[in-house]
Amino acid sequence: MSIKSIAAKIAAQIIFKQTQAWASQPVASQERVLKDLLKQAKHTQFGKDHHFEQIKTAADFARLVPIRDYEDLKPYIDRVVDGEKDILWKGKPLYFAKTSGTTSGAKYIPLTKASMPYHIKAARNAILHYIHETNKADFVDGKMIFLQGSPILEQKNGIQFGRLSGIVAHFVPKYLQKNRLPSLKTNCIEDWETKIDAIVAETYQQDMTVISGIPSWVQMYFERLEQKTGQRVGQLFENFNLFIYGGVNYEPYRAKFENLIGRRVDSIELFPASEGFFAYQDSQKQKGMLLLLDAGIFYEFIKSDEFYTNNPKRYTIGEVALGINYVLIVSTNAGLWGYNIGDTVAFTTLSPYRVVVSGRIKHYISAFGEHVIGKEVESALQEATLGTQIRINEFTVAPQITPATGLPYHQWYIEFEQEPQDLEAFALALDSAMRKQNMYYNDLIVGNILKKVVVTKVVQNGFQQYMKAIGKLGGQNKIPRLSNNRDIVDLLNTK
Repeated sequence: MSIKSIAAKIAAQIIFKQTQAWASQPVASQERVLKDLLKQAKHTQFGKDHHFEQIKTAADFARLVPIRDYEDLKPYIDRVVDGEKDILWKGKPLYFAKTSGTTSGAKYIPLTKASMPYHIKAARNAILHYIHETNKADFVDGKMIFLQGSPILEQKNGIQFGRLSGIVAHFVPKYLQKNRLPSLKTNCIEDWETKIDAIVAETYQQDMTVISGIPSWVQMYFERLEQKTGQRVGQLFENFNLFIYGGVNYEPYRAKFENLIGRRVDSIELFPASEGFFAYQDSQKQKGMLLLLDAGIFYEFIKSDEFYTNNPKRYTIGEVALGINYVLIVSTNAGLWGYNIGDTVAFTTLSPYRVVVSGRIKHYISAFGEHVIGKEVESALQEATLGTQIRINEFTVAPQITPATGLPYHQWYIEFEQEPQDLEAFALALDSAMRKQNMYYNDLIVGNILKKVVVTKVVQNGFQQYMKAIGKLGGQNKIPRLSNNRDIVDLLNTK
């Protein structure tokens, strides 16, 4: 056992005990966070506008600080981007994480001196929890790859900005630098396909032990490795036994990954975003990710089926329940207040508080009142393929409201790695699974309002072609599982 792996095990014990301390006092931990956030920001423009000095409780906060999304907060953010200080958080941010916007164009999410360390700590602590639980630490001696955006940063009024993963790349601890791939030169390549080929060239002869990234883009890396070497990933990298991912649910990709690797490997799920690092998988035995209650973020939760009602109730951590989908609202030490990040979560355990990402509040299908969410389509697809040889690369679902003939329906666009022998039987199994997942959808089928799902096959690499066509190939970009319109599916190449 190396000195590095021994040190990792000692660090894992320390972090585990620290985590236990705040996780065992969830309500008190969140009260401390809210109190500190208000204290730090009470003299900012936002703090003055919203009477932070009067706020003593979470109820006061909910009364005085309305829920906002980026568009609502944009007047304040624009002032920060213009170089003003003490607007949302004291001073100026260290960075802006630039993300794709909707009606606003590019979005600039502030990252401050207070918030930035938590992005690094959370990723580190996820790995240390894995080491503590499994006692596996030998992987720290091998090479690790993090598929991420370019670390090249631009400047706006004296503040650097770029992709979150590119910003984080500048904070990789020194003890990981020698083990980390790809090289800076390769990481700076903007074109994703060129970058993947360069990463393959740099890594295929290395002792890779940890691979990290969004599953859809890691899959592309694995496929290119196999094309170059004629070997499965698990043969090429004999010591590769840990996959770290975030951004999307891994389960729809699992069968394809195990085929590409040739065996099952352990995995750690992360829940990072430009707005904050919210949770990570702390156990291989328990479902869900540990919600980080002591990391400069105050959480509120709104039931997703009440979100669009007038003045929906905002629940704090001590008020949530199992089995309910909540819209996640955050207030952070980067200066986001009552901020709707767009994700919905469901709790899997309440001691400690663990969550799964169940979907996006704006990514759903409710063309007929069914309100189907991402978690439901992913679970239905998992059930329909269970025990079969069917393997799926990527998929998305959209409603067909005005078919040429017959009843409307949900249309599943699927890129198969291994197609079903009987597509119609597969569609029936998928529809049956969906009816179990969503009672409103079942009612629409029973009531003869909708006909059963229609499965449309997408050409090989069809989703990659789509992402390339819209300029979002690679990085942190991902295909929405659901749309309430046909803007995406009408651009896909189908068989």
